[in-house]
Amino acid sequence: MSDTRETTAGSEPAPNAAPNAAPNAAPVRDYVAGLWLVVTLELRQRVRGVAWYVLLGIFVLLVAAVTLLLWLSTTAWETGGGAVFSAVIFFVLLLGTLVSPALSGNAINGDRDIGTLATTQVTLISTGQLVLGKFVAAWITALAFLAAAVPFLLFAVVLGQVSAATIGISVLVLAAELGVISAIGVGLSGVVTRPLFSIVVTYLIVATLSVGTPIAFALLGTATKSEQTLTAPAGCQDPATTAEIPRFDHYWWVLAANPYVVVADASPGVFDEYGNPQDLFGWIAVGVRQAQVAPDLQGHSPYCNSTGQYFGEDQLTAREVYDSTVPSWFVGLGIHLVLAAGALFWAWRRTVTPARRLPTGRRVA
Repeated sequence: MSDTRETTAGSEPAPNAAPNAAPNAAPVRDYVAGLWLVVTLELRQRVRGVAWYVLLGIFVLLVAAVTLLLWLSTTAWETGGGAVFSAVIFFVLLLGTLVSPALSGNAINGDRDIGTLATTQVTLISTGQLVLGKFVAAWITALAFLAAAVPFLLFAVVLGQVSAATIGISVLVLAAELGVISAIGVGLSGVVTRPLFSIVVTYLIVATLSVGTPIAFALLGTATKSEQTLTAPAGCQDPATTAEIPRFDHYWWVLAANPYVVVADASPGVFDEYGNPQDLFGWIAVGVRQAQVAPDLQGHSPYCNSTGQYFGEDQLTAREVYDSTVPSWFVGLGIHLVLAAGALFWAWRRTVTPARRLPTGRRVA
């Protein structure tokens, strides 16, 4: 009897292990299945018409034309494809900021206008699956443009002088920036009632990040001034001069929120033997990091009279400026991720059903 009891007790845990594991995995599997269902439906709807393929074809022609012009107008066949590669990456980002808002800015409110959103909400698809699914579909759509530009990026790589780190990091950060734009567009489509308004607001946010940040940097830096006194070094007879100079070093973080700066500053800097950048990534990164350097408010005059030999202190090379300052790309990328997550969360709050109170002008279905 004791042997029978021991055998029975020892055999009980085995059959109980599988039922305990399955319920834990089932909710995750079901959630992913529902999320992917929304993604596939969105993608099928986007590529169903001819307009999508026409748009992609125009994009390829534009990237091809830019790549060819860069190759012909520069010495890329002699110095390498670093400049061509960085320019194509920036051009893809530019076209992505122009196309993604139009493709994602009406993802939710567009379905509400045609009456299909309520049909989805009465199914087992949750609000989180709906919002995230539309975001993933919009991101995949944006990444299709990046995939279409791969042959031209490979052409630049074949020209040489493009490191594997530059290729990998710039492409990954570019893909992340396209995801941020898609998330903002989808989020605003769930917050703003009218599709046209949500698309316009998405464009305004993208324009603020791309164009507004350098304008704000220039205005803020110019408006903030400090008094600088320059004295002549020993042996010179020039008098001391005092002037008000702008303080751009207080606002370098404004430029960090620019998506082009994020891509450029995240990519490893490549310099020649004279300390000059070899691609657009390096020039933009050096320019932004130069803004971090505070001016010398009690310095020497950079000139002297005819009896002296002083003509100013030696300026730092671009490489020395790059190495002596701190990167800012993670600040900008962090700001973008917060904006994207906040937009999606806000869309979830506005789309969740049942709704206790609807905004003015919004219908249930």
